[in-house]
Parts: sequence; structure tokens; C-alpha cells
Amino acid sequence: MRTIFTAPKPPGTTRSKQMHTIPPHSLEYLNRLGHRGINLGLGPTARLLQCLDNPQNHYTSILVGGTNGKGSVAAILASILEKTGKTIGLYTSPHLVDFRERIRVNGRMIAPDRLHHLIERVREEGRDDVTFFEFTTALAFLHFCLAGVDIAICEVGMGGRLDATNLVIPEASVITNVSLEHREYLGNDLPSIAWEKGGIIKEGGTCITAATQPAVIDVLEGICLDRGARLLRYGRDIKIRKTGTGKIFYRGLKETFGNLHLPLAGRHQVTNAALALAVVEILGRKGWVIDRHAVFEGMRDVRWEGRLEMLCHDPQIIVDGAHNPAGMSALCRSLVADFSYERLICVFGVMTDKDMGGMLRKLAGIANHIILTRPREDRASQMDNLEGAAERLGVSYEIIPEAKRAVERALALAGTKDLICITGSLYLVGEIKNSFSF
Repeated sequence: MRTIFTAPKPPGTTRSKQMHTIPPHSLEYLNRLGHRGINLGLGPTARLLQCLDNPQNHYTSILVGGTNGKGSVAAILASILEKTGKTIGLYTSPHLVDFRERIRVNGRMIAPDRLHHLIERVREEGRDDVTFFEFTTALAFLHFCLAGVDIAICEVGMGGRLDATNLVIPEASVITNVSLEHREYLGNDLPSIAWEKGGIIKEGGTCITAATQPAVIDVLEGICLDRGARLLRYGRDIKIRKTGTGKIFYRGLKETFGNLHLPLAGRHQVTNAALALAVVEILGRKGWVIDRHAVFEGMRDVRWEGRLEMLCHDPQIIVDGAHNPAGMSALCRSLVADFSYERLICVFGVMTDKDMGGMLRKLAGIANHIILTRPREDRASQMDNLEGAAERLGVSYEIIPEAKRAVERALALAGTKDLICITGSLYLVGEIKNSFSF
């Protein structure tokens, strides 16, 4: 099955810092690929990888899919595995400021000269039907092979079954959660979307999930039954709880870890940590030596930008890339439970294909004032659509189309005891991080 939809240009490629990391002609080539759309089909990527001698088959892989939390799970897992002394690859998307963020080995972004070299090499084997994400996935797989990684952790781009990353054979597949998203691509109901995401479950494999909806669990259990795979569920097979400020206790299949320090803010990150720790257990059962010291140090040192990230303390400024109602719900719960402030001022910008009304409705329940803005992306929602959604909710809002000026306005409004939250899109978060030095 091959369906192509119109897609935005690669995120962030117009930002100033980007120009210093990728040679102009390579950047221009990536930009052109960004206009080819989104391909739902594995054929073009499979053919490209075959021309590159299938680099993805030269190392162990972990696939991380789901609606929200994919990047956080991948980052936590990578941080732990790096402490074992092994060479660990990490492939995530999108990036915030620099394209190279997507492809890392042992925490280091791919070097500009290596990236340029690999772009030229993959271009030689490229076909007219390869899209930006397919090309980038091939870049990552090839870089990991040449770097001699032991394990590559790959974040699924969209869905799972037909995503370019699904050409690896993972030691474990993670499906963080499932909610309604990308309905024009994945289906209009939870079972349909769960079926697409469950496509990363392999024959005889292991899937770990924190999904809770009965309709989703039914689909995932059915896929596992058909494929002779094992389904491990958060809350049943693996459990975790907070034991103090930044401390968690994990009880898994056989292992327990107490007094783990998790620096990532937000209660949902505790669940993400449990999924990563379950993968660590699975790898241990398959012969990988991962001592307890690596688990404690890796958890302590994990960093993941753009997710409840504190940019400033006076006033408090937080950025979070929540881009759907489920993600916004998690953000709002954390803002209420984990932060102290007098007033909450939100700067909100979103892509046009997102449920902006549902997201704004979540924010309206806790925000004192909302500033509507527009990231510098072709796919960003127009201001009249945002204004219409805000009017229907009856929230206190104002409109400042330019994102940088919107944040400057929030700073002018905020007192020292207030909290500014910039959210709605990782594109917006990246633009602000690139525009300010707090």
C-alpha cells in the first residue's frame, strides 16, 4: 500500500543555526525532499536500504512507537544503555533547532562533515519516490552501521506498520500509548490506530505498552496472539511509583530498582521510565549485560529537551512540545501538580492538522491568559482559526502572530511569581529556543 500526502518541509531548516551545521547544497536537497509528502509504504525505503547493503541488519535495534512519550522513552533507554560502555545509537524526530539532533551516537549528534558525506552517499542510491523521512531514516541506519553501534534505539515517525523505521527487526517493541491522532492517515477510531501502531510487533517478539483502553489492548493482544509475541503491560506486568521528589521505585518482571532519580519533570515521565526499564530487563534476558550501576547512573543523567523543560526561573519559563489533546492533558496535570505559581500565562501555537480546539480547551481550564501565535512553518495554523477556537471557549486571550514577540509580550505581563508556558508544537518550542538565550 502506498499513499502520498502533502507534507511540510523538514522542520527547522529555515532557522539560522541550521545554516551552520549542514552545507547549503545538502540543506537544499533535504528541503526538496520535504515537499515530496508522507509515504505510507515500506517499498521505497526497503529498496534504498538494500542498495546500501541493509545497514539496519548489522546491529541490535529497539523500536519505540505510540502517540505520546516516544522520544522520552527512547532518551531514557539510551542514557541507561550508554552507561554500559556499549555504543548506542538514537534516532528521533522531529528536531528542535538542528537537524543533526535526530541522529546521535552515545549522546553526540552526527558531525556536520559526516552528515554531508552520508547525504551524498545516500543520494547516489536514492530514487525519485523517497521522501524526507525515508531518506533521513536511511541516513540514520547507515551512520549507526558505520559507527559500529551495538544497539540502535529508533523512534517511530508516524503510526508504525508502514513507517520507514519498521524495517528493523527489534529485540523489543514499545507502544507507549494510543490516542486519536493523524486520523487522515491512520484511521478514525482507536482500534484502527492501535492496529497501525501494533504493526511494529514482530513474529515471536516482545511488545511493552502503557496503553490502558480496552479497545486498544484487545487489538494489541490480538496482534501478539497472531504473531506468537508477548505483550507486557504497564500496571500489570511492570509497576512504578514515585517515592519522593524526583525519586521512583520500579518493580518489573524479575528486577526491582528503588531510589532511582528521574530528572525529567512531569508525572507522565514516570510511566515512560517504567517502559524504558522494562526494555532493559528484556535485553538482560537476551544476554546483554546491564548492571545496576548503569541503570542508576543512566536514569540520573537523562536529558530530553523541549519536554517540560525549564528555560528560566525568574520568571519561570517552561517549554513543552505537547501537540495533541492527550499530550496537553499530561502537561496540564503536571503544571497543576508539580509547579508553584500565582498566574499561568501560556503562549500557544499549533499545526493546522492538530485538534487545536481540544488542546485549547485543556489549557483554558488552568491558564489565566493565553497568547495565540504562529510558528514559522508552512503547516502552522492560521491566526483566524486559532482565534475562532479561543472565542468559542470564552478564554482570556490575545493574538501576536510572530512567536518571538508573543514570548516578549508574555515576559512583559509576567511577574516574578508567575509561570510562562510555551506549548502546542515542537516547532514552536524549537523556534523559541533558537530565538532566546535565557
